[in-house]
Amino acid sequence: QVQLVESGGGLVQAGGSLRLSCAASGTILRINSMGWYRQAPGKERELVARMFSGGSTNYPDSMKGRFTISRDNAKNTAYLQMDSLKPEDTAVYYCNGDIRTVYNGYVASFEYWGQGTQVTVSS
Repeated sequence: QVQLVESGGGLVQAGGSLRLSCAASGTILRINSMGWYRQAPGKERELVARMFSGGSTNYPDSMKGRFTISRDNAKNTAYLQMDSLKPEDTAVYYCNGDIRTVYNGYVASFEYWGQGTQVTVSS
């Protein structure tokens, strides 16, 4: 089994910064990619950033400039640095991982989600 645990959310004033962490644990053979998504009340979950095993990253145009994804391979941990936060960034932020593991004796890749961490930006 693989688990993803997020941390670092909280309340911050507009213009402030937060750094989220996502630690992956369990039987991990390879992390193909890890990403961050967010879901605001009444809205669909949307991609914030994604990093692939080779180090390449993907940001939707709306997320470029204020969000930075990084990782620590030794710790199987991904980070999301969020700067110049705005009230509209308020959402639950979820970590997502495409991870190769062993399941019932077979090697396969699965998608995993963390439980989410609340980020609230006050005006």
